[in-house]
Amino acid sequence: MYNILVVDDEPLICKGLCNLLGSSGLAISQLFTAHNGYEAMDYLRMEDIDLLVTDIQMGEMSGIELMHQAKLIKPWLQAIVISAHETFQYAQLAIRLGAKDYLIKPLNGDQFLDSVRNVLLSVNKLVPSQDETLAGFREQFRLEQPISERTALLNKLFGDSASAESTVSALAARFATFLPGPYYSVFRVQLSGSSDLLQYAALNIAMELLDQEWGPVAFYTDDDAVSIIIQWSDARYEENGTSKINQLDMLGRSLHSNIMKYLRLPCVVGISQILRGAAFIGELGVQAAKAIRWNEERKELGVFYYGDFNWSRYAQEPTEEEMTARNNLIVEKAKAYIDMHYAQKGLTLHEVAQKNHVSPNYLSYLFKKDTGHNLWEYVIKLRMEESRRLILNTDLRRYEIAERVGYESPEHFSKIFKKYFGMSPTELKK
Repeated sequence: MYNILVVDDEPLICKGLCNLLGSSGLAISQLFTAHNGYEAMDYLRMEDIDLLVTDIQMGEMSGIELMHQAKLIKPWLQAIVISAHETFQYAQLAIRLGAKDYLIKPLNGDQFLDSVRNVLLSVNKLVPSQDETLAGFREQFRLEQPISERTALLNKLFGDSASAESTVSALAARFATFLPGPYYSVFRVQLSGSSDLLQYAALNIAMELLDQEWGPVAFYTDDDAVSIIIQWSDARYEENGTSKINQLDMLGRSLHSNIMKYLRLPCVVGISQILRGAAFIGELGVQAAKAIRWNEERKELGVFYYGDFNWSRYAQEPTEEEMTARNNLIVEKAKAYIDMHYAQKGLTLHEVAQKNHVSPNYLSYLFKKDTGHNLWEYVIKLRMEESRRLILNTDLRRYEIAERVGYESPEHFSKIFKKYFGMSPTELKK
């Protein structure tokens, strides 16, 4: 059974799409509707959504920004974009964020339902056994193995920073426009007890996931690992949108979840920072490998960003006691920031993470480990407790209370309130 979220600032369009979906014969469990990006984010945080159908232009938070935020929360989320504008730039941004289709208003009902069915069929794929997966790779992914000479040079680059410039020159001479950059980051995927074929399968999953948008260069390294270099041009790096740490976080968690899902293979993903210049690629490889080592201390976490551990603050590798003290401080600062800003419309985990200079993934992990509940549950708790206080102790109207605790729509506020307390604001007032 599927859960679908439909987002459009025109209520009639939401109603029409829901009517279409409700009579489509699809195995739909729940249909949720939201009239702006902020409402949609609440559903994405609180419900198990399989498919997001969103308009592009919706006031303060566009459909593109909603997709950014949605992919950061759930990198595996499927999305279909609808728009009144047949604009290449919008379509390009939507596809870059993983949209499965881009449909132009006024919508053709049959075309819309065909698109939804195609997406949900891919969501509903049974996870194959490892043997079936490998057979599929043999039959369907007849991709070339990484060129051995190139792999040797890249491993030399990772292993010998002193010869980085000469190795980069050799790569450039042998493989023209191979690493144009000039900005780079490295992902290292450490596989657990894998065969050569599983390593090959993981490499191809990485290449398919990252596609050409990130200029990925994937190759085998030692210890059953796969390394992937991604790169940005000057123009791409300067693009407005989600922060680069958020991009790395999203890609790392997508890579981890896809390998775990399709290969049924435990893995750990280490992510480097971003540096400018191919001569630093070796250093980035060291960072990605170093980040993975924190899995020894945090077995329950599978994705590690080098910058989360603030290595530069310590003369040598920090002790567990030093890391615990720092992590406690991060959680305290996050709670303090939320306590001050919980009523802010559009508050996101990623904003709180940026204030702490850590990735959203790591902040979520620390917050849950320290407090026992996730960060957004804490935001909801503060909002609901304050709204309850205002209902019982003031004569403020529902829309005024909704505004004071960070909700744009009184109707949406009432839905969240009833879900939290089991009764509506009106019922509590009585």
